[in-house]
Amino acid sequence: MSCVQTIMDYGLRSLGYGERLLPRTDFTLCQQFTLIGSGLIWNIYFGALALIAGFFLATALALGKGARPAWIRKPSEWFIFVFRGSPLFIQFFFAYFLFLSLKGVSPVFDPFSSAWLGALVVLFFNTAAYSAEIFHGALKSIPRGDVEAADAYGMSGWPRFRRIIWPTMLRLAWPGYTNEAIFLFHATTLVFFSGFPAQQQKGDALYYASYFADKTFNPFIPYPILAFYFVLLTLAITGIFGLINRRLNRHLPAEQRRKIRLRPNLIR
Repeated sequence: MSCVQTIMDYGLRSLGYGERLLPRTDFTLCQQFTLIGSGLIWNIYFGALALIAGFFLATALALGKGARPAWIRKPSEWFIFVFRGSPLFIQFFFAYFLFLSLKGVSPVFDPFSSAWLGALVVLFFNTAAYSAEIFHGALKSIPRGDVEAADAYGMSGWPRFRRIIWPTMLRLAWPGYTNEAIFLFHATTLVFFSGFPAQQQKGDALYYASYFADKTFNPFIPYPILAFYFVLLTLAITGIFGLINRRLNRHLPAEQRRKIRLRPNLIR
C-alpha cells in the first residue's frame, strides 16, 4: 500500500471516515504519521472551542472577582479556586460520572457523556478559571493614569470599559494568556485517558500513538511523532497569538512592546 493510499484511507479515521479497521501488523512510518495526525484533529477541536468559549467566561470571572459586591465576587473566586485547585484529570473523571448520572434523569444529558461535548465542557471551565486569574491580575495592573484620563474625557461605565480598560487588560495579559492557550492544547491529550471513552476508536493523537506503542512494543517511534505534531501546533499557536499581540500593542513604541515568551507549565 502506497503512502498516498494510506493517507486516503486513514487521514480522517479519527472522525469515522475511511478505513474502519486499524492496521494490525507490518506498521509503516506513513501509517503512524497519518493516524496520529488524524487524531490531532480532536486535539485541535477540543482546544480551539474551549479556548474561544473560555475567553468570554474568563473575562466575566475576572470582572466578577474584582467586583465589590460579595454576591458577585465570592462565586467568581470559588469557581476559579475549585478549577485551579483540582487536577484536570480528576475533573474529567468526576464530570464523566456526573454526566452518566444525569443521563438517567433526562435524555437531554445524553450527549454530555460523550467526549465531544462532556470533555469539552470540562476544558471550557478549566481554561476559563486559569485565564480569569491571568485577566484579573492584568486588571489590577492597569495604570491608574489610563483610568483617570478616561474620566477626564468624560468616559464612564461601558464606554470606558470597552475603549480603555478591556484593551489594556488584554494587552497586559496576552503573553500569559498565550502560554495558557498552549498548555490547554497539550492538556487535551488527557481526554481519552480519563473517563470519557473513545467511541469506535475515534481517539485523539495520543490515543493512536499509544496504540502503536502497545502493538510494536516500541514507544520511540510513535511518541516522537506525537511530539513533532504538537511542536508544530505550538508554533502555529505562537504565531497566531503573536500577530494578535502585535495588534494589541500597535500604538506603543517598538521598544515598549511586550513580546510573547514561551513558559510552558510542566504540571497542572
